[in-house]
Amino acid sequence: MLLLQQTTLVPKFLLFSKSDFSFKPCSSSLSTRLSFMDKYTKSSSLKQSHKQFQSPVLACQASTDTHDTSFRKDDLPVHGVSEVIVGVLGGGQLGRMLCQAASEMAIKVMVLDPLTNCPASAIAYDHMVGSFDDSATVQEFAKRCGVLTVEIEHVDAATMEKLEQQGVDCQPKASTIRIIQDKYLQKVHFSRHGIPLPDFMQIDDLEGAKRAGDLFGYPLMLKSKRLAYDGRGNAVAKSEEELSSAVNALGGFDRGLYVEKWTPFVKELAVIVARGRDNSISCYPVVETIHKENICHVVKAPADIPWKIRKLATDVAHKAVSSLEGAGVFAVELFLTKDGQILLNEVAPRPHNSGHHTIESCYTSQFEQHLRAVLGLPLGDPSMKTPAAITYNLLGEDEGEPGFHLAHQLIGRALNIQGASVHWYDKPEMRKQRKMGHITIAGPSMGIVEAQLKSMLKEEGSESQTAVTPRVGIIMGSDSDLPIMKDAARILTVFGVPHEVRIVSAHRTPEMMFSYALSAQDQGIQIIIAGAGGAAHLPGMVASLTPLPVIGVPVRASALDGMDSLLSIVQMPRGVPVATVAINNATNAGLLAVRMLGVGDTDLLARMSQYQEDTRDDVLKKAEKLQTDGWETYLNP
Repeated sequence: MLLLQQTTLVPKFLLFSKSDFSFKPCSSSLSTRLSFMDKYTKSSSLKQSHKQFQSPVLACQASTDTHDTSFRKDDLPVHGVSEVIVGVLGGGQLGRMLCQAASEMAIKVMVLDPLTNCPASAIAYDHMVGSFDDSATVQEFAKRCGVLTVEIEHVDAATMEKLEQQGVDCQPKASTIRIIQDKYLQKVHFSRHGIPLPDFMQIDDLEGAKRAGDLFGYPLMLKSKRLAYDGRGNAVAKSEEELSSAVNALGGFDRGLYVEKWTPFVKELAVIVARGRDNSISCYPVVETIHKENICHVVKAPADIPWKIRKLATDVAHKAVSSLEGAGVFAVELFLTKDGQILLNEVAPRPHNSGHHTIESCYTSQFEQHLRAVLGLPLGDPSMKTPAAITYNLLGEDEGEPGFHLAHQLIGRALNIQGASVHWYDKPEMRKQRKMGHITIAGPSMGIVEAQLKSMLKEEGSESQTAVTPRVGIIMGSDSDLPIMKDAARILTVFGVPHEVRIVSAHRTPEMMFSYALSAQDQGIQIIIAGAGGAAHLPGMVASLTPLPVIGVPVRASALDGMDSLLSIVQMPRGVPVATVAINNATNAGLLAVRMLGVGDTDLLARMSQYQEDTRDDVLKKAEKLQTDGWETYLNP
């Protein structure tokens, strides 16, 4: 690595691009030479610069050729995933995470951003310093790329249209960017395609705003058509008297305003949708987004909603993205109303805050998916590989250094949380409510990751950080069942399966039974073993209340020798399944639970195989001893 010092030959504020340097191999000699000075002194003017020259540390490359960022032609061989250079308009945190995903596949990503130290700058293949809404700059940038995409929709759509006419590959298409960046045009477009929306109308003056209030009622949501995101561009008028102040807060009618009928939603949902170049569409699981002051604070994946609502939300998102043009990842934000309707709020033509959890929780992150889509690669699997995940946005709590200090403290607590991953965007300036990073916690259930989040947000340590979550719940109607049910607990202990043992009576404490059955899944329990004698209602009642598998253990009572318990469990009505074992055989219930968990746990599956081998070996030893010693000695050792 060579440290290049500023000299009197180089003006202090001179800007260079990476293509202004060429290097000899690091191994060639200790006096590695730079040819950029000759290039500079022989040239009357320099290209548009990429990065400000500030005594950079430059990595030697094993080539004497000048670095070339031009698009590789199709007839050249492909080494690896793709030789196409992806140009991204914008170098913020989304651009940074695109670069991180690209690095895993050695895909080259260039960014165009006006800040020399934008979040993506440090890890991008190249960074051109310039405005992504300046036509001349964007056109120059496009010459260096094989495909052009965006990490922010507020770009120069007219220039993108011109570039497309010149044959530049833009994904998604400029027509999509033009529609999305004007929220009123969004509403008009999706309305024409039959997408369910809140009622809306354009307003050009105060009288128009008053007519909208008369038509839609109050409170009334006023919105800017353009440059509206993260809480900017929205204002609420609770009455006609507040219309003027709401309009002024948005910059006046000249800025371009419209109104939406107030939507009394019960949850805000989002779906990340990927669209390939072949128009194939792949949807990620529906998530819930929780906002404060119109800024997303928390994302829960998957959303805790009925399956039919998940399907409806996915269908609306699919239909919305199908109406647009071009490849890439899109974020579809939705409202869920109290009467079960799904209404589209807005769409972003890029990776989105609601999809950050996919980095840890899904087989293919939204950032890798976006790269796959714009490059024409096969779309990846969007399904979740963990049962639950929650993303917490690290927003600036204070200005400057005090804000950095608070964020550092929170990050320190997050690093002590099992399943937590910290993402810091490396923005140089701290401001209140600015997105500085995020933390994703993945775990076996939403209840567990929510508890871990609460623990993280506390300033003092919490026991929940180190507590082991039970995977199996062993319940029984009375302590008289414990001598039998303890065998299930012993088996689970042998296999190292965390479990809990509780008394939950279907007859004496029905409220407790209801509460336990309804909350078990959120608490991280994956299987319930329920023991009961006599009428044996506990296993069936619990099975009717939870989607978790239930194994019933019939316990022998003083009458009927346990047959009543067995028949009560196996005679459950169609649609309410309960697995069962022999009377008093809690050992098999424990073993069955281990096998069920082993379907998704290779360690448990290996332990079960070993258990079977040990059992076989034990039987073979006994058989050999019997044959060797004879039955009399065997019985009377």
